Amino acid sequence: NRWRFLLQSLEDLDSSLKKLGSRLYIVRGKPLETFEDLFHRWDVKRITWEVDTEPYAKERDAKVEKVAKDKKIEVVTCTSHTLYNPEQVIAKNKGETPLTYQKMLSLLAAIGPPPKPVETPTELAKEAKASKNDMEKTKYDLPTLKDLGVNEADLEPCLFPGGESEGLNRLADKINMQNASWVRSFEKPNTSPNSLSPSTTVLSPHLKFGCVSARLMYWKLEEVYRGAKHSQPPVSLHGQLLWREFFYTVGSNTPNFNKMEGNSVCRQIPWGEDKERLDAWAEGRTGFPYIDAIMTQLRKEGWIHHLARHSVACFLTRGDLWQSWEAGQHVFEELLLDADWSLNAGNWMWLSASAFFHQYFRCYSPVAFGKKTDKDGAYIRKYLPIFKKFPAKYIYEPWDAPLAVQKQAGCVIGTDYPRPIVKHEVVVKENMAKMKAAYDAGKANAGKAAPEKRKPSEAKEPKAKKQKKMDSFFKTEH
Repeated sequence: NRWRFLLQSLEDLDSSLKKLGSRLYIVRGKPLETFEDLFHRWDVKRITWEVDTEPYAKERDAKVEKVAKDKKIEVVTCTSHTLYNPEQVIAKNKGETPLTYQKMLSLLAAIGPPPKPVETPTELAKEAKASKNDMEKTKYDLPTLKDLGVNEADLEPCLFPGGESEGLNRLADKINMQNASWVRSFEKPNTSPNSLSPSTTVLSPHLKFGCVSARLMYWKLEEVYRGAKHSQPPVSLHGQLLWREFFYTVGSNTPNFNKMEGNSVCRQIPWGEDKERLDAWAEGRTGFPYIDAIMTQLRKEGWIHHLARHSVACFLTRGDLWQSWEAGQHVFEELLLDADWSLNAGNWMWLSASAFFHQYFRCYSPVAFGKKTDKDGAYIRKYLPIFKKFPAKYIYEPWDAPLAVQKQAGCVIGTDYPRPIVKHEVVVKENMAKMKAAYDAGKANAGKAAPEKRKPSEAKEPKAKKQKKMDSFFKTEH
């Protein structure tokens, strides 16, 4: 799904450039070798690119920049994928990485609003246009899905097409004065994780691929907010963009941010390694219909609601299966349209109570949580058709249905659908005990390290007053 979204986005970009008399040049090869060749063949005088904070990209870009400067080529880099330059935020915090959302908000308040987006160019200078010869060359054309090893016949219908045109249409459709009431009252915890159509904007894939500018979205929201009462971070739509900034900022300045070991903000927890459990979770075979429906939607469509992500992440890690958040992160990385290095790692650490969120005793129930917004199980029936005729009374706990009811519904548990992989009410308590032991061990190790400065991973959680709204993401339902 993500390869298709990326290609659609590049096709749209190519089309827009051609309207301006240019084109998208697709060049294949290892970055350093390819740029060295192009610098020479194209007689490059200046190169520009957008700052990328991922470790691989930072290393790659540093090498390319050195080669360019050695050849007296001007290098211009721009911060445009995020609202703020993460280095600017860290500098404002006296060189320290902010490790709580509230601290991040206070720093951004001191910095001030983000820059407004640059206007889209309507024309290019003559020297910037592509030659007739270049416009006709096929060697710079986009690859096909087949070239990338993707069999298009295996893909599900495309519900969320990629590209700037699609992204701007979605932005205009969701954030406008006609929709002002919804925009101003938006609170993420109050949206439904299991509605039959998305209850949020689904702009995250477009933000991830740069099809929609985060700054454009920020200022469009500001236009709708202006002069009216509206929700506030962390739960508002502005708040969602600032969560993105928070994880980008921490990820950019934390070595091994996407791993447990060697990660200064992450608690060291002895997770299990059970491939059967991991595969059952990833393939929607856990025997818990709510969890399996979410994972089925993810695999088919490439997107699931944020609170649905919370549910399946908690279930895989500290809630039920006791598997590493890194394993879950890899599955999301493969399946999500909006898979984003910093956000993916940060959210998995949060949901597994490995960093940022420390109230490990607050767990999502794989039964009760889904019932809150979809009592009759319409979402489950949509993604798990085997339950189409199953009575709503039992659809979240089908193993409790009498055998005669199961047979009548055409779904016998253990034959047509798996039995529960664990007994939730038992393992959730066992896992809480394991989390307590891991936390106690972390505190003991921190004590042994005294009088050294407290490690970031052992930082105290925010005070109750500041944490209150963030806690509304979590409900204690064992």
